[in-house]
Amino acid sequence: MADDTDPTVPVVCSECETETAVAIDDVADAVERHNDGLHGGEQVARVDPALADQVRDLVAEDLGLLGDPDDD
Repeated sequence: MADDTDPTVPVVCSECETETAVAIDDVADAVERHNDGLHGGEQVARVDPALADQVRDLVAEDLGLLGDPDDD
């Protein structure tokens, strides 16, 4: 269980119409457990898509995959 100092990640389930904050270390297990238990393993619950997009963009930028817009 996360305390106030543990970073959390928003997890959403469109089918259940729920959103919860899960400790970052527990995200993968929590999502898998939810999907297995409530959705027959179908990947319905997931990390909030907006956050996932932000993380993807930060990683791509960090790896230099986006290029520099001034290089045109």
